Amino acid sequence: MSEKPPVTDPAFNRLSKPQNQSRVAIVTTAGLRLSDQEKFSGGDQSFRVLPPTTDGLIMDQISPNFDRIGFTIDPNVVFPIDRLNEMVDEGRIGSLASRHLAFLGAQGESLTTILMDSGPAAAKVLLEDGVDVVILTPV
Repeated sequence: MSEKPPVTDPAFNRLSKPQNQSRVAIVTTAGLRLSDQEKFSGGDQSFRVLPPTTDGLIMDQISPNFDRIGFTIDPNVVFPIDRLNEMVDEGRIGSLASRHLAFLGAQGESLTTILMDSGPAAAKVLLEDGVDVVILTPV
């Protein structure tokens, strides 16, 4: 196993503005989508754009062994939009993005498409929406 280089100045550890003024988005690897969006398939490195609600979310996890019970009971387990709305109401964060993103977490060794194509495209969506902070929910 090769040694990974140290991260000396990670850009993701600084807020560009105070938290209570920041616009927040969720990026999840839960394979979430809406019924009118294309299903995720094995090795799919694309993403789906989601609205700021848990209504109508479908989970496309590929593994038949993946436990979907938590998501079925409360989608906020993987897509905590209701908790973030509460934080907006409390004045702890500024606002929520109008668009959130979902990727499929079950990936092989090569992430070339995410690195070169869908990752930058996803970042563009978030930048266009004025997002300052991303909450990653890895599944």
